[in-house]
Amino acid sequence: MSAVPTSSARASLVSRRIGWTAIAVLALLLAMLLSLAIGSRQIAPSAVFDALLHGGGSDAAEVVRSMRLPRTVVGVMVGAALAMAGTVMQGITRNPIADPGILGISQGASVAVVLAIAYASVHTLTGYVWFAFAGAGVAAVLVYAIAARGRGGATPVKLALAGAAINALLVSVTMAVLTTKAAALDEFRFWQVGSLSGRDAEVAAQIWPFLLVGVVLVAAVARGLDALALGEDVARGLGQNVATVRIVGGLGAAVLTGVGVAAAGPIAFVGLAVPHIARAIVGTDHRWVLPMAALIGPVMLLVSDTLGRIIFPPSEVPAGVMTSLIGVPFLVALVRRKAVAA
Repeated sequence: MSAVPTSSARASLVSRRIGWTAIAVLALLLAMLLSLAIGSRQIAPSAVFDALLHGGGSDAAEVVRSMRLPRTVVGVMVGAALAMAGTVMQGITRNPIADPGILGISQGASVAVVLAIAYASVHTLTGYVWFAFAGAGVAAVLVYAIAARGRGGATPVKLALAGAAINALLVSVTMAVLTTKAAALDEFRFWQVGSLSGRDAEVAAQIWPFLLVGVVLVAAVARGLDALALGEDVARGLGQNVATVRIVGGLGAAVLTGVGVAAAGPIAFVGLAVPHIARAIVGTDHRWVLPMAALIGPVMLLVSDTLGRIIFPPSEVPAGVMTSLIGVPFLVALVRRKAVAA
């Protein structure tokens, strides 16, 4: 007799999740349309659709296809990558305030870009991408190698401590280079703030294979993250290899963070806030949380980028600044909620 209400409740939950997913898809499509239509020059939605579907040689069509479309595509990729990376990092570390920067990955990318500007004479966004990827990868490997040493392996606490230590070291290296190479400061600060401005189709072409790899890795550990949320002993009892879940999930998060940081610079709060929003909507099952985060992350980033274009026209407020302005109130609300719950 008890199986009937259980099945009914499960069907209701699935229906609710599907409904919210459909809403998130519509929100993403709307955010993309706004990103294509709004800027220093406003373009009617009908003209946007005409440029995308029928081409045309008008000035508006050229702006949409050559400037705003690549920027929007990169925004979708970066938002999805950072949101999924934050979801996995919070699951691996069982830390609700973990984000893609917790393991020093973002700062590793920053150091690599600084070195590329100061010593390798790299001055293009497409050139930064490969250096940022390399820096993010080295930082991730270094943090895990430090945390894995000693008794117990790479536990969440050891990963957080190793990440904090490496992050502090890399910040010092960045500051040392910038103070001795003043010419690199102006160029680096535009990348460091995080922005989608100037991102073209070549950047999207460089990062999509890594995005695909990262998505496959984090999707592979979705069930493991659900088990890990119940505690390591319970996860082992359910047949999960905790070390494998952490390694594969951490590698996927590192790759996804590398995608986001390499393409747009360090974008704050997307990886922190979006996982909480996704869990509030679809529950704690990572097979639903990860896709929902991949939809909400681009919405948050594209809306932030679009707002940044219209606040102080014709100048732009970088997307990284806008996500911080949106994310700070969210973080305060999260802290207050946790305090009340405690």
